[in-house]
Formats: sequence, C-alpha cells, structure tokens
Amino acid sequence: MEKIVMLLIPVLLLFVLMRVIMLPIRVIWKLFVNSACGFVCLWLLNWISGFTGILFPVNTVTTLIAGFLGLPGIGLLALVQMLL
Repeated sequence: MEKIVMLLIPVLLLFVLMRVIMLPIRVIWKLFVNSACGFVCLWLLNWISGFTGILFPVNTVTTLIAGFLGLPGIGLLALVQMLL
C-alpha cells in the first residue's frame, strides 16, 4: 500500500502542475485566435472601404479591440473614426 501511495503522490503533483501551466497557454492561445479574427475582419472592411468610405488603421490596438469585442468593437472603432 505504501508503494502505491508513494507513486500516486508524484503523479497527482504532476497532474496539478500541468493544469497550472496549461491555463496561461489557453489564455494566450485564445488571445491569438481572437486577434487573428479581428485582423481578418479589419482587413476585409478595409478591402471594401471604397464602398463604405471608412478606413480602419490595422495595428495592434485596433486588432485587439476587434478581436475581443467582435462586432460591437468594430462598431466602436467606426464611431471613434467618425468622431475624430
């Protein structure tokens, strides 16, 4: 029984350690995917800007806003673009 417990403790510690390490990786991956989607949306909107007349600058801040907030974020960017 002692041998089983001696093997079980390091396995459980390794499991807990892997869970702690994987959490920030998931957050970083989600940030990357959302930013990529925001970049694609801004690129498509700039591609059709001849019809709409609104040109969005594609940089880190606008990409993150479009990625995090989605369609409301793009609307917010359009509102800021019109006010400035």
